[in-house]
Amino acid sequence: MKMVLVVACALVDPDGRILLAQRPEGKSMAGLWEFPGGKVEPGETPEAALIRELEEELAISTHESCLAPLTFASHSYDAFHLLMPLYVCRKWDGSAVSKEGQKLAWARPNELRDYPMPAADIPLIPILRDWL
Repeated sequence: MKMVLVVACALVDPDGRILLAQRPEGKSMAGLWEFPGGKVEPGETPEAALIRELEEELAISTHESCLAPLTFASHSYDAFHLLMPLYVCRKWDGSAVSKEGQKLAWARPNELRDYPMPAADIPLIPILRDWL
């Protein structure tokens, strides 16, 4: 089974809310909510990939020193196995805006279960809720 490495980020605002992005129509798992991030390209570190993805998807910039590794997800889908480190970031430059047509929502940790998410993301919810 093919293994896919993606990286995700829990962007936490000063009010303790976490940013979620809804997968747009036309992509796999369209309509589900997820933590921003994306695939790690060959030769790229997870941190560099996350910094790149946040700029591409949300028009925000951050630095490796602002990314704190929290946990990871390891989940088998039908066609591939996903390995996804999850970082927390509380400091970035700019305001998060949708650059790829995805809907965005700021949610409190105890509201995360109200958003339908991919199976790999669901086990991350209690960790974030307990950590924040």
